[in-house]
Amino acid sequence: MHKIFRLTMEKAVCAVDLGDGSERGEYVDQDYILHKLGRPHRSISLMYCYYPCDKEWPARISEYYRNKEISFQWDYPYDDYFPYLGGLGGSREGEPFTFMRDIRRHGQDVTLTLTIDPFVSDGHLAAIGDDLRTFGRLFLRINHEATGNWFQFNRRADYQQVADFYCRAARIIKEHAPNVRTVLCIGGIEDINSEEMVREKEFAQAVRDTDIWSVDKYMALHWGWPFDVAESGGTTHMRDSVRRIFELTRRSFERFRYLNGGVSKPMVMSELNADGDVTGPYEQAEMIKLFCDIIEQEKADWLTAFTFYQFRDRGRLGLEREDPSNSSAGIEQPVMETYRKIIHKERFLPSMTVGSEEKLPVRLRWSSSEDAEGIAIPLYFEAPPVFCELFFDDDSNLMLELGGTWFYKSPEARYVDLMPAFYNNRIQGGTELTLKIFAPPASGENDLSAPDGMYNYYCTLEKLPVIRIRTAPPEPDKDKTEGNK
Repeated sequence: MHKIFRLTMEKAVCAVDLGDGSERGEYVDQDYILHKLGRPHRSISLMYCYYPCDKEWPARISEYYRNKEISFQWDYPYDDYFPYLGGLGGSREGEPFTFMRDIRRHGQDVTLTLTIDPFVSDGHLAAIGDDLRTFGRLFLRINHEATGNWFQFNRRADYQQVADFYCRAARIIKEHAPNVRTVLCIGGIEDINSEEMVREKEFAQAVRDTDIWSVDKYMALHWGWPFDVAESGGTTHMRDSVRRIFELTRRSFERFRYLNGGVSKPMVMSELNADGDVTGPYEQAEMIKLFCDIIEQEKADWLTAFTFYQFRDRGRLGLEREDPSNSSAGIEQPVMETYRKIIHKERFLPSMTVGSEEKLPVRLRWSSSEDAEGIAIPLYFEAPPVFCELFFDDDSNLMLELGGTWFYKSPEARYVDLMPAFYNNRIQGGTELTLKIFAPPASGENDLSAPDGMYNYYCTLEKLPVIRIRTAPPEPDKDKTEGNK
């Protein structure tokens, strides 16, 4: 019988989030991403739009105007994100809710980026809040990059109206979904010689009203994609230094804090990358590494998290590039291996604390990817394993970790092969590793009938899986073996 201990998971010094789908790429399921990267993220970012009063709604606008000549990504009547199919009169059976459930089943939180017509009624906003009540801690980024001029909400309203709408939307949505944490994403400090942020006066109240501060910063970006190619002398791309982008982000945080009366709030980078269209694939990886090296070297504790934009991209902003001959396939880019190494560094990993010994049955709690209680099972390996696997006879939904590699067990699965934990990290004999088990919600949603169901999901483990460890393959049948010589 294996001993089991209480295990608590809490936040990383700097958490890592990942964009998955946008106007530039399709959603990739979480099993695939987990296999590629070896660990879950704090949060997965989805990008949607909500313009329910437009005559084209709820069509994906680029598909609706497929035959219309367009010269810029944001020249459509509304933003070319996937349509948010919930809201007033909507349904929670389609997008983004199917993907949100997938994300939460895999032990991650959801960051929902939602561009919204700033003139929708309070009823529309209340309905959005009602949609989000069952998804635990959820980061809601409303009308991001709000000091820009490319999104339709900026073309339909002036900056003060956009800022006021943010405050109204945040207030109403949180009245209906207190589990939501609002993310204000504006340009921040954009000139290294300036003390003030862009449109600071208009957004001062939003800075105070929001839960989280955010900027999107790219070290290189080709915003003319896909309508032109970035070449020397072109005017639709830019390139900056890694150090300058870091300093602009740090100074943005300091200015946010100043506007909030000197009181800090969590600061995140909701989009970070260097566009391979501008840098090429190798320097893209080098710039991402350098940026994260600076975070570590300078102990940038003011930065709560950053989001790599994104997993798979039709251009060159992804860990994978979409295969132009097969949209369901991705082509791994050099930045994938760089990013994989970064997110397995201690600073970017959630903290784990082993507590007292437990007895079965044991009740597991899942609040968020930064607040969960699971169990730890010490496993002893007298030699490098040939087989290390788990056998289940229940419908539990589990996230498991061994030797730094994470695995997902769906309610339908009865078997998990843990050997990938050893493929790139072969151990010596006499090694003890800890199997960690957490239980995020099996449906991807919380049970609101529980007293604290909006914030916590509970699962009781009645028994452990059968753990099979073998340090040698089965002995062969000698007669048959000799006959094959």
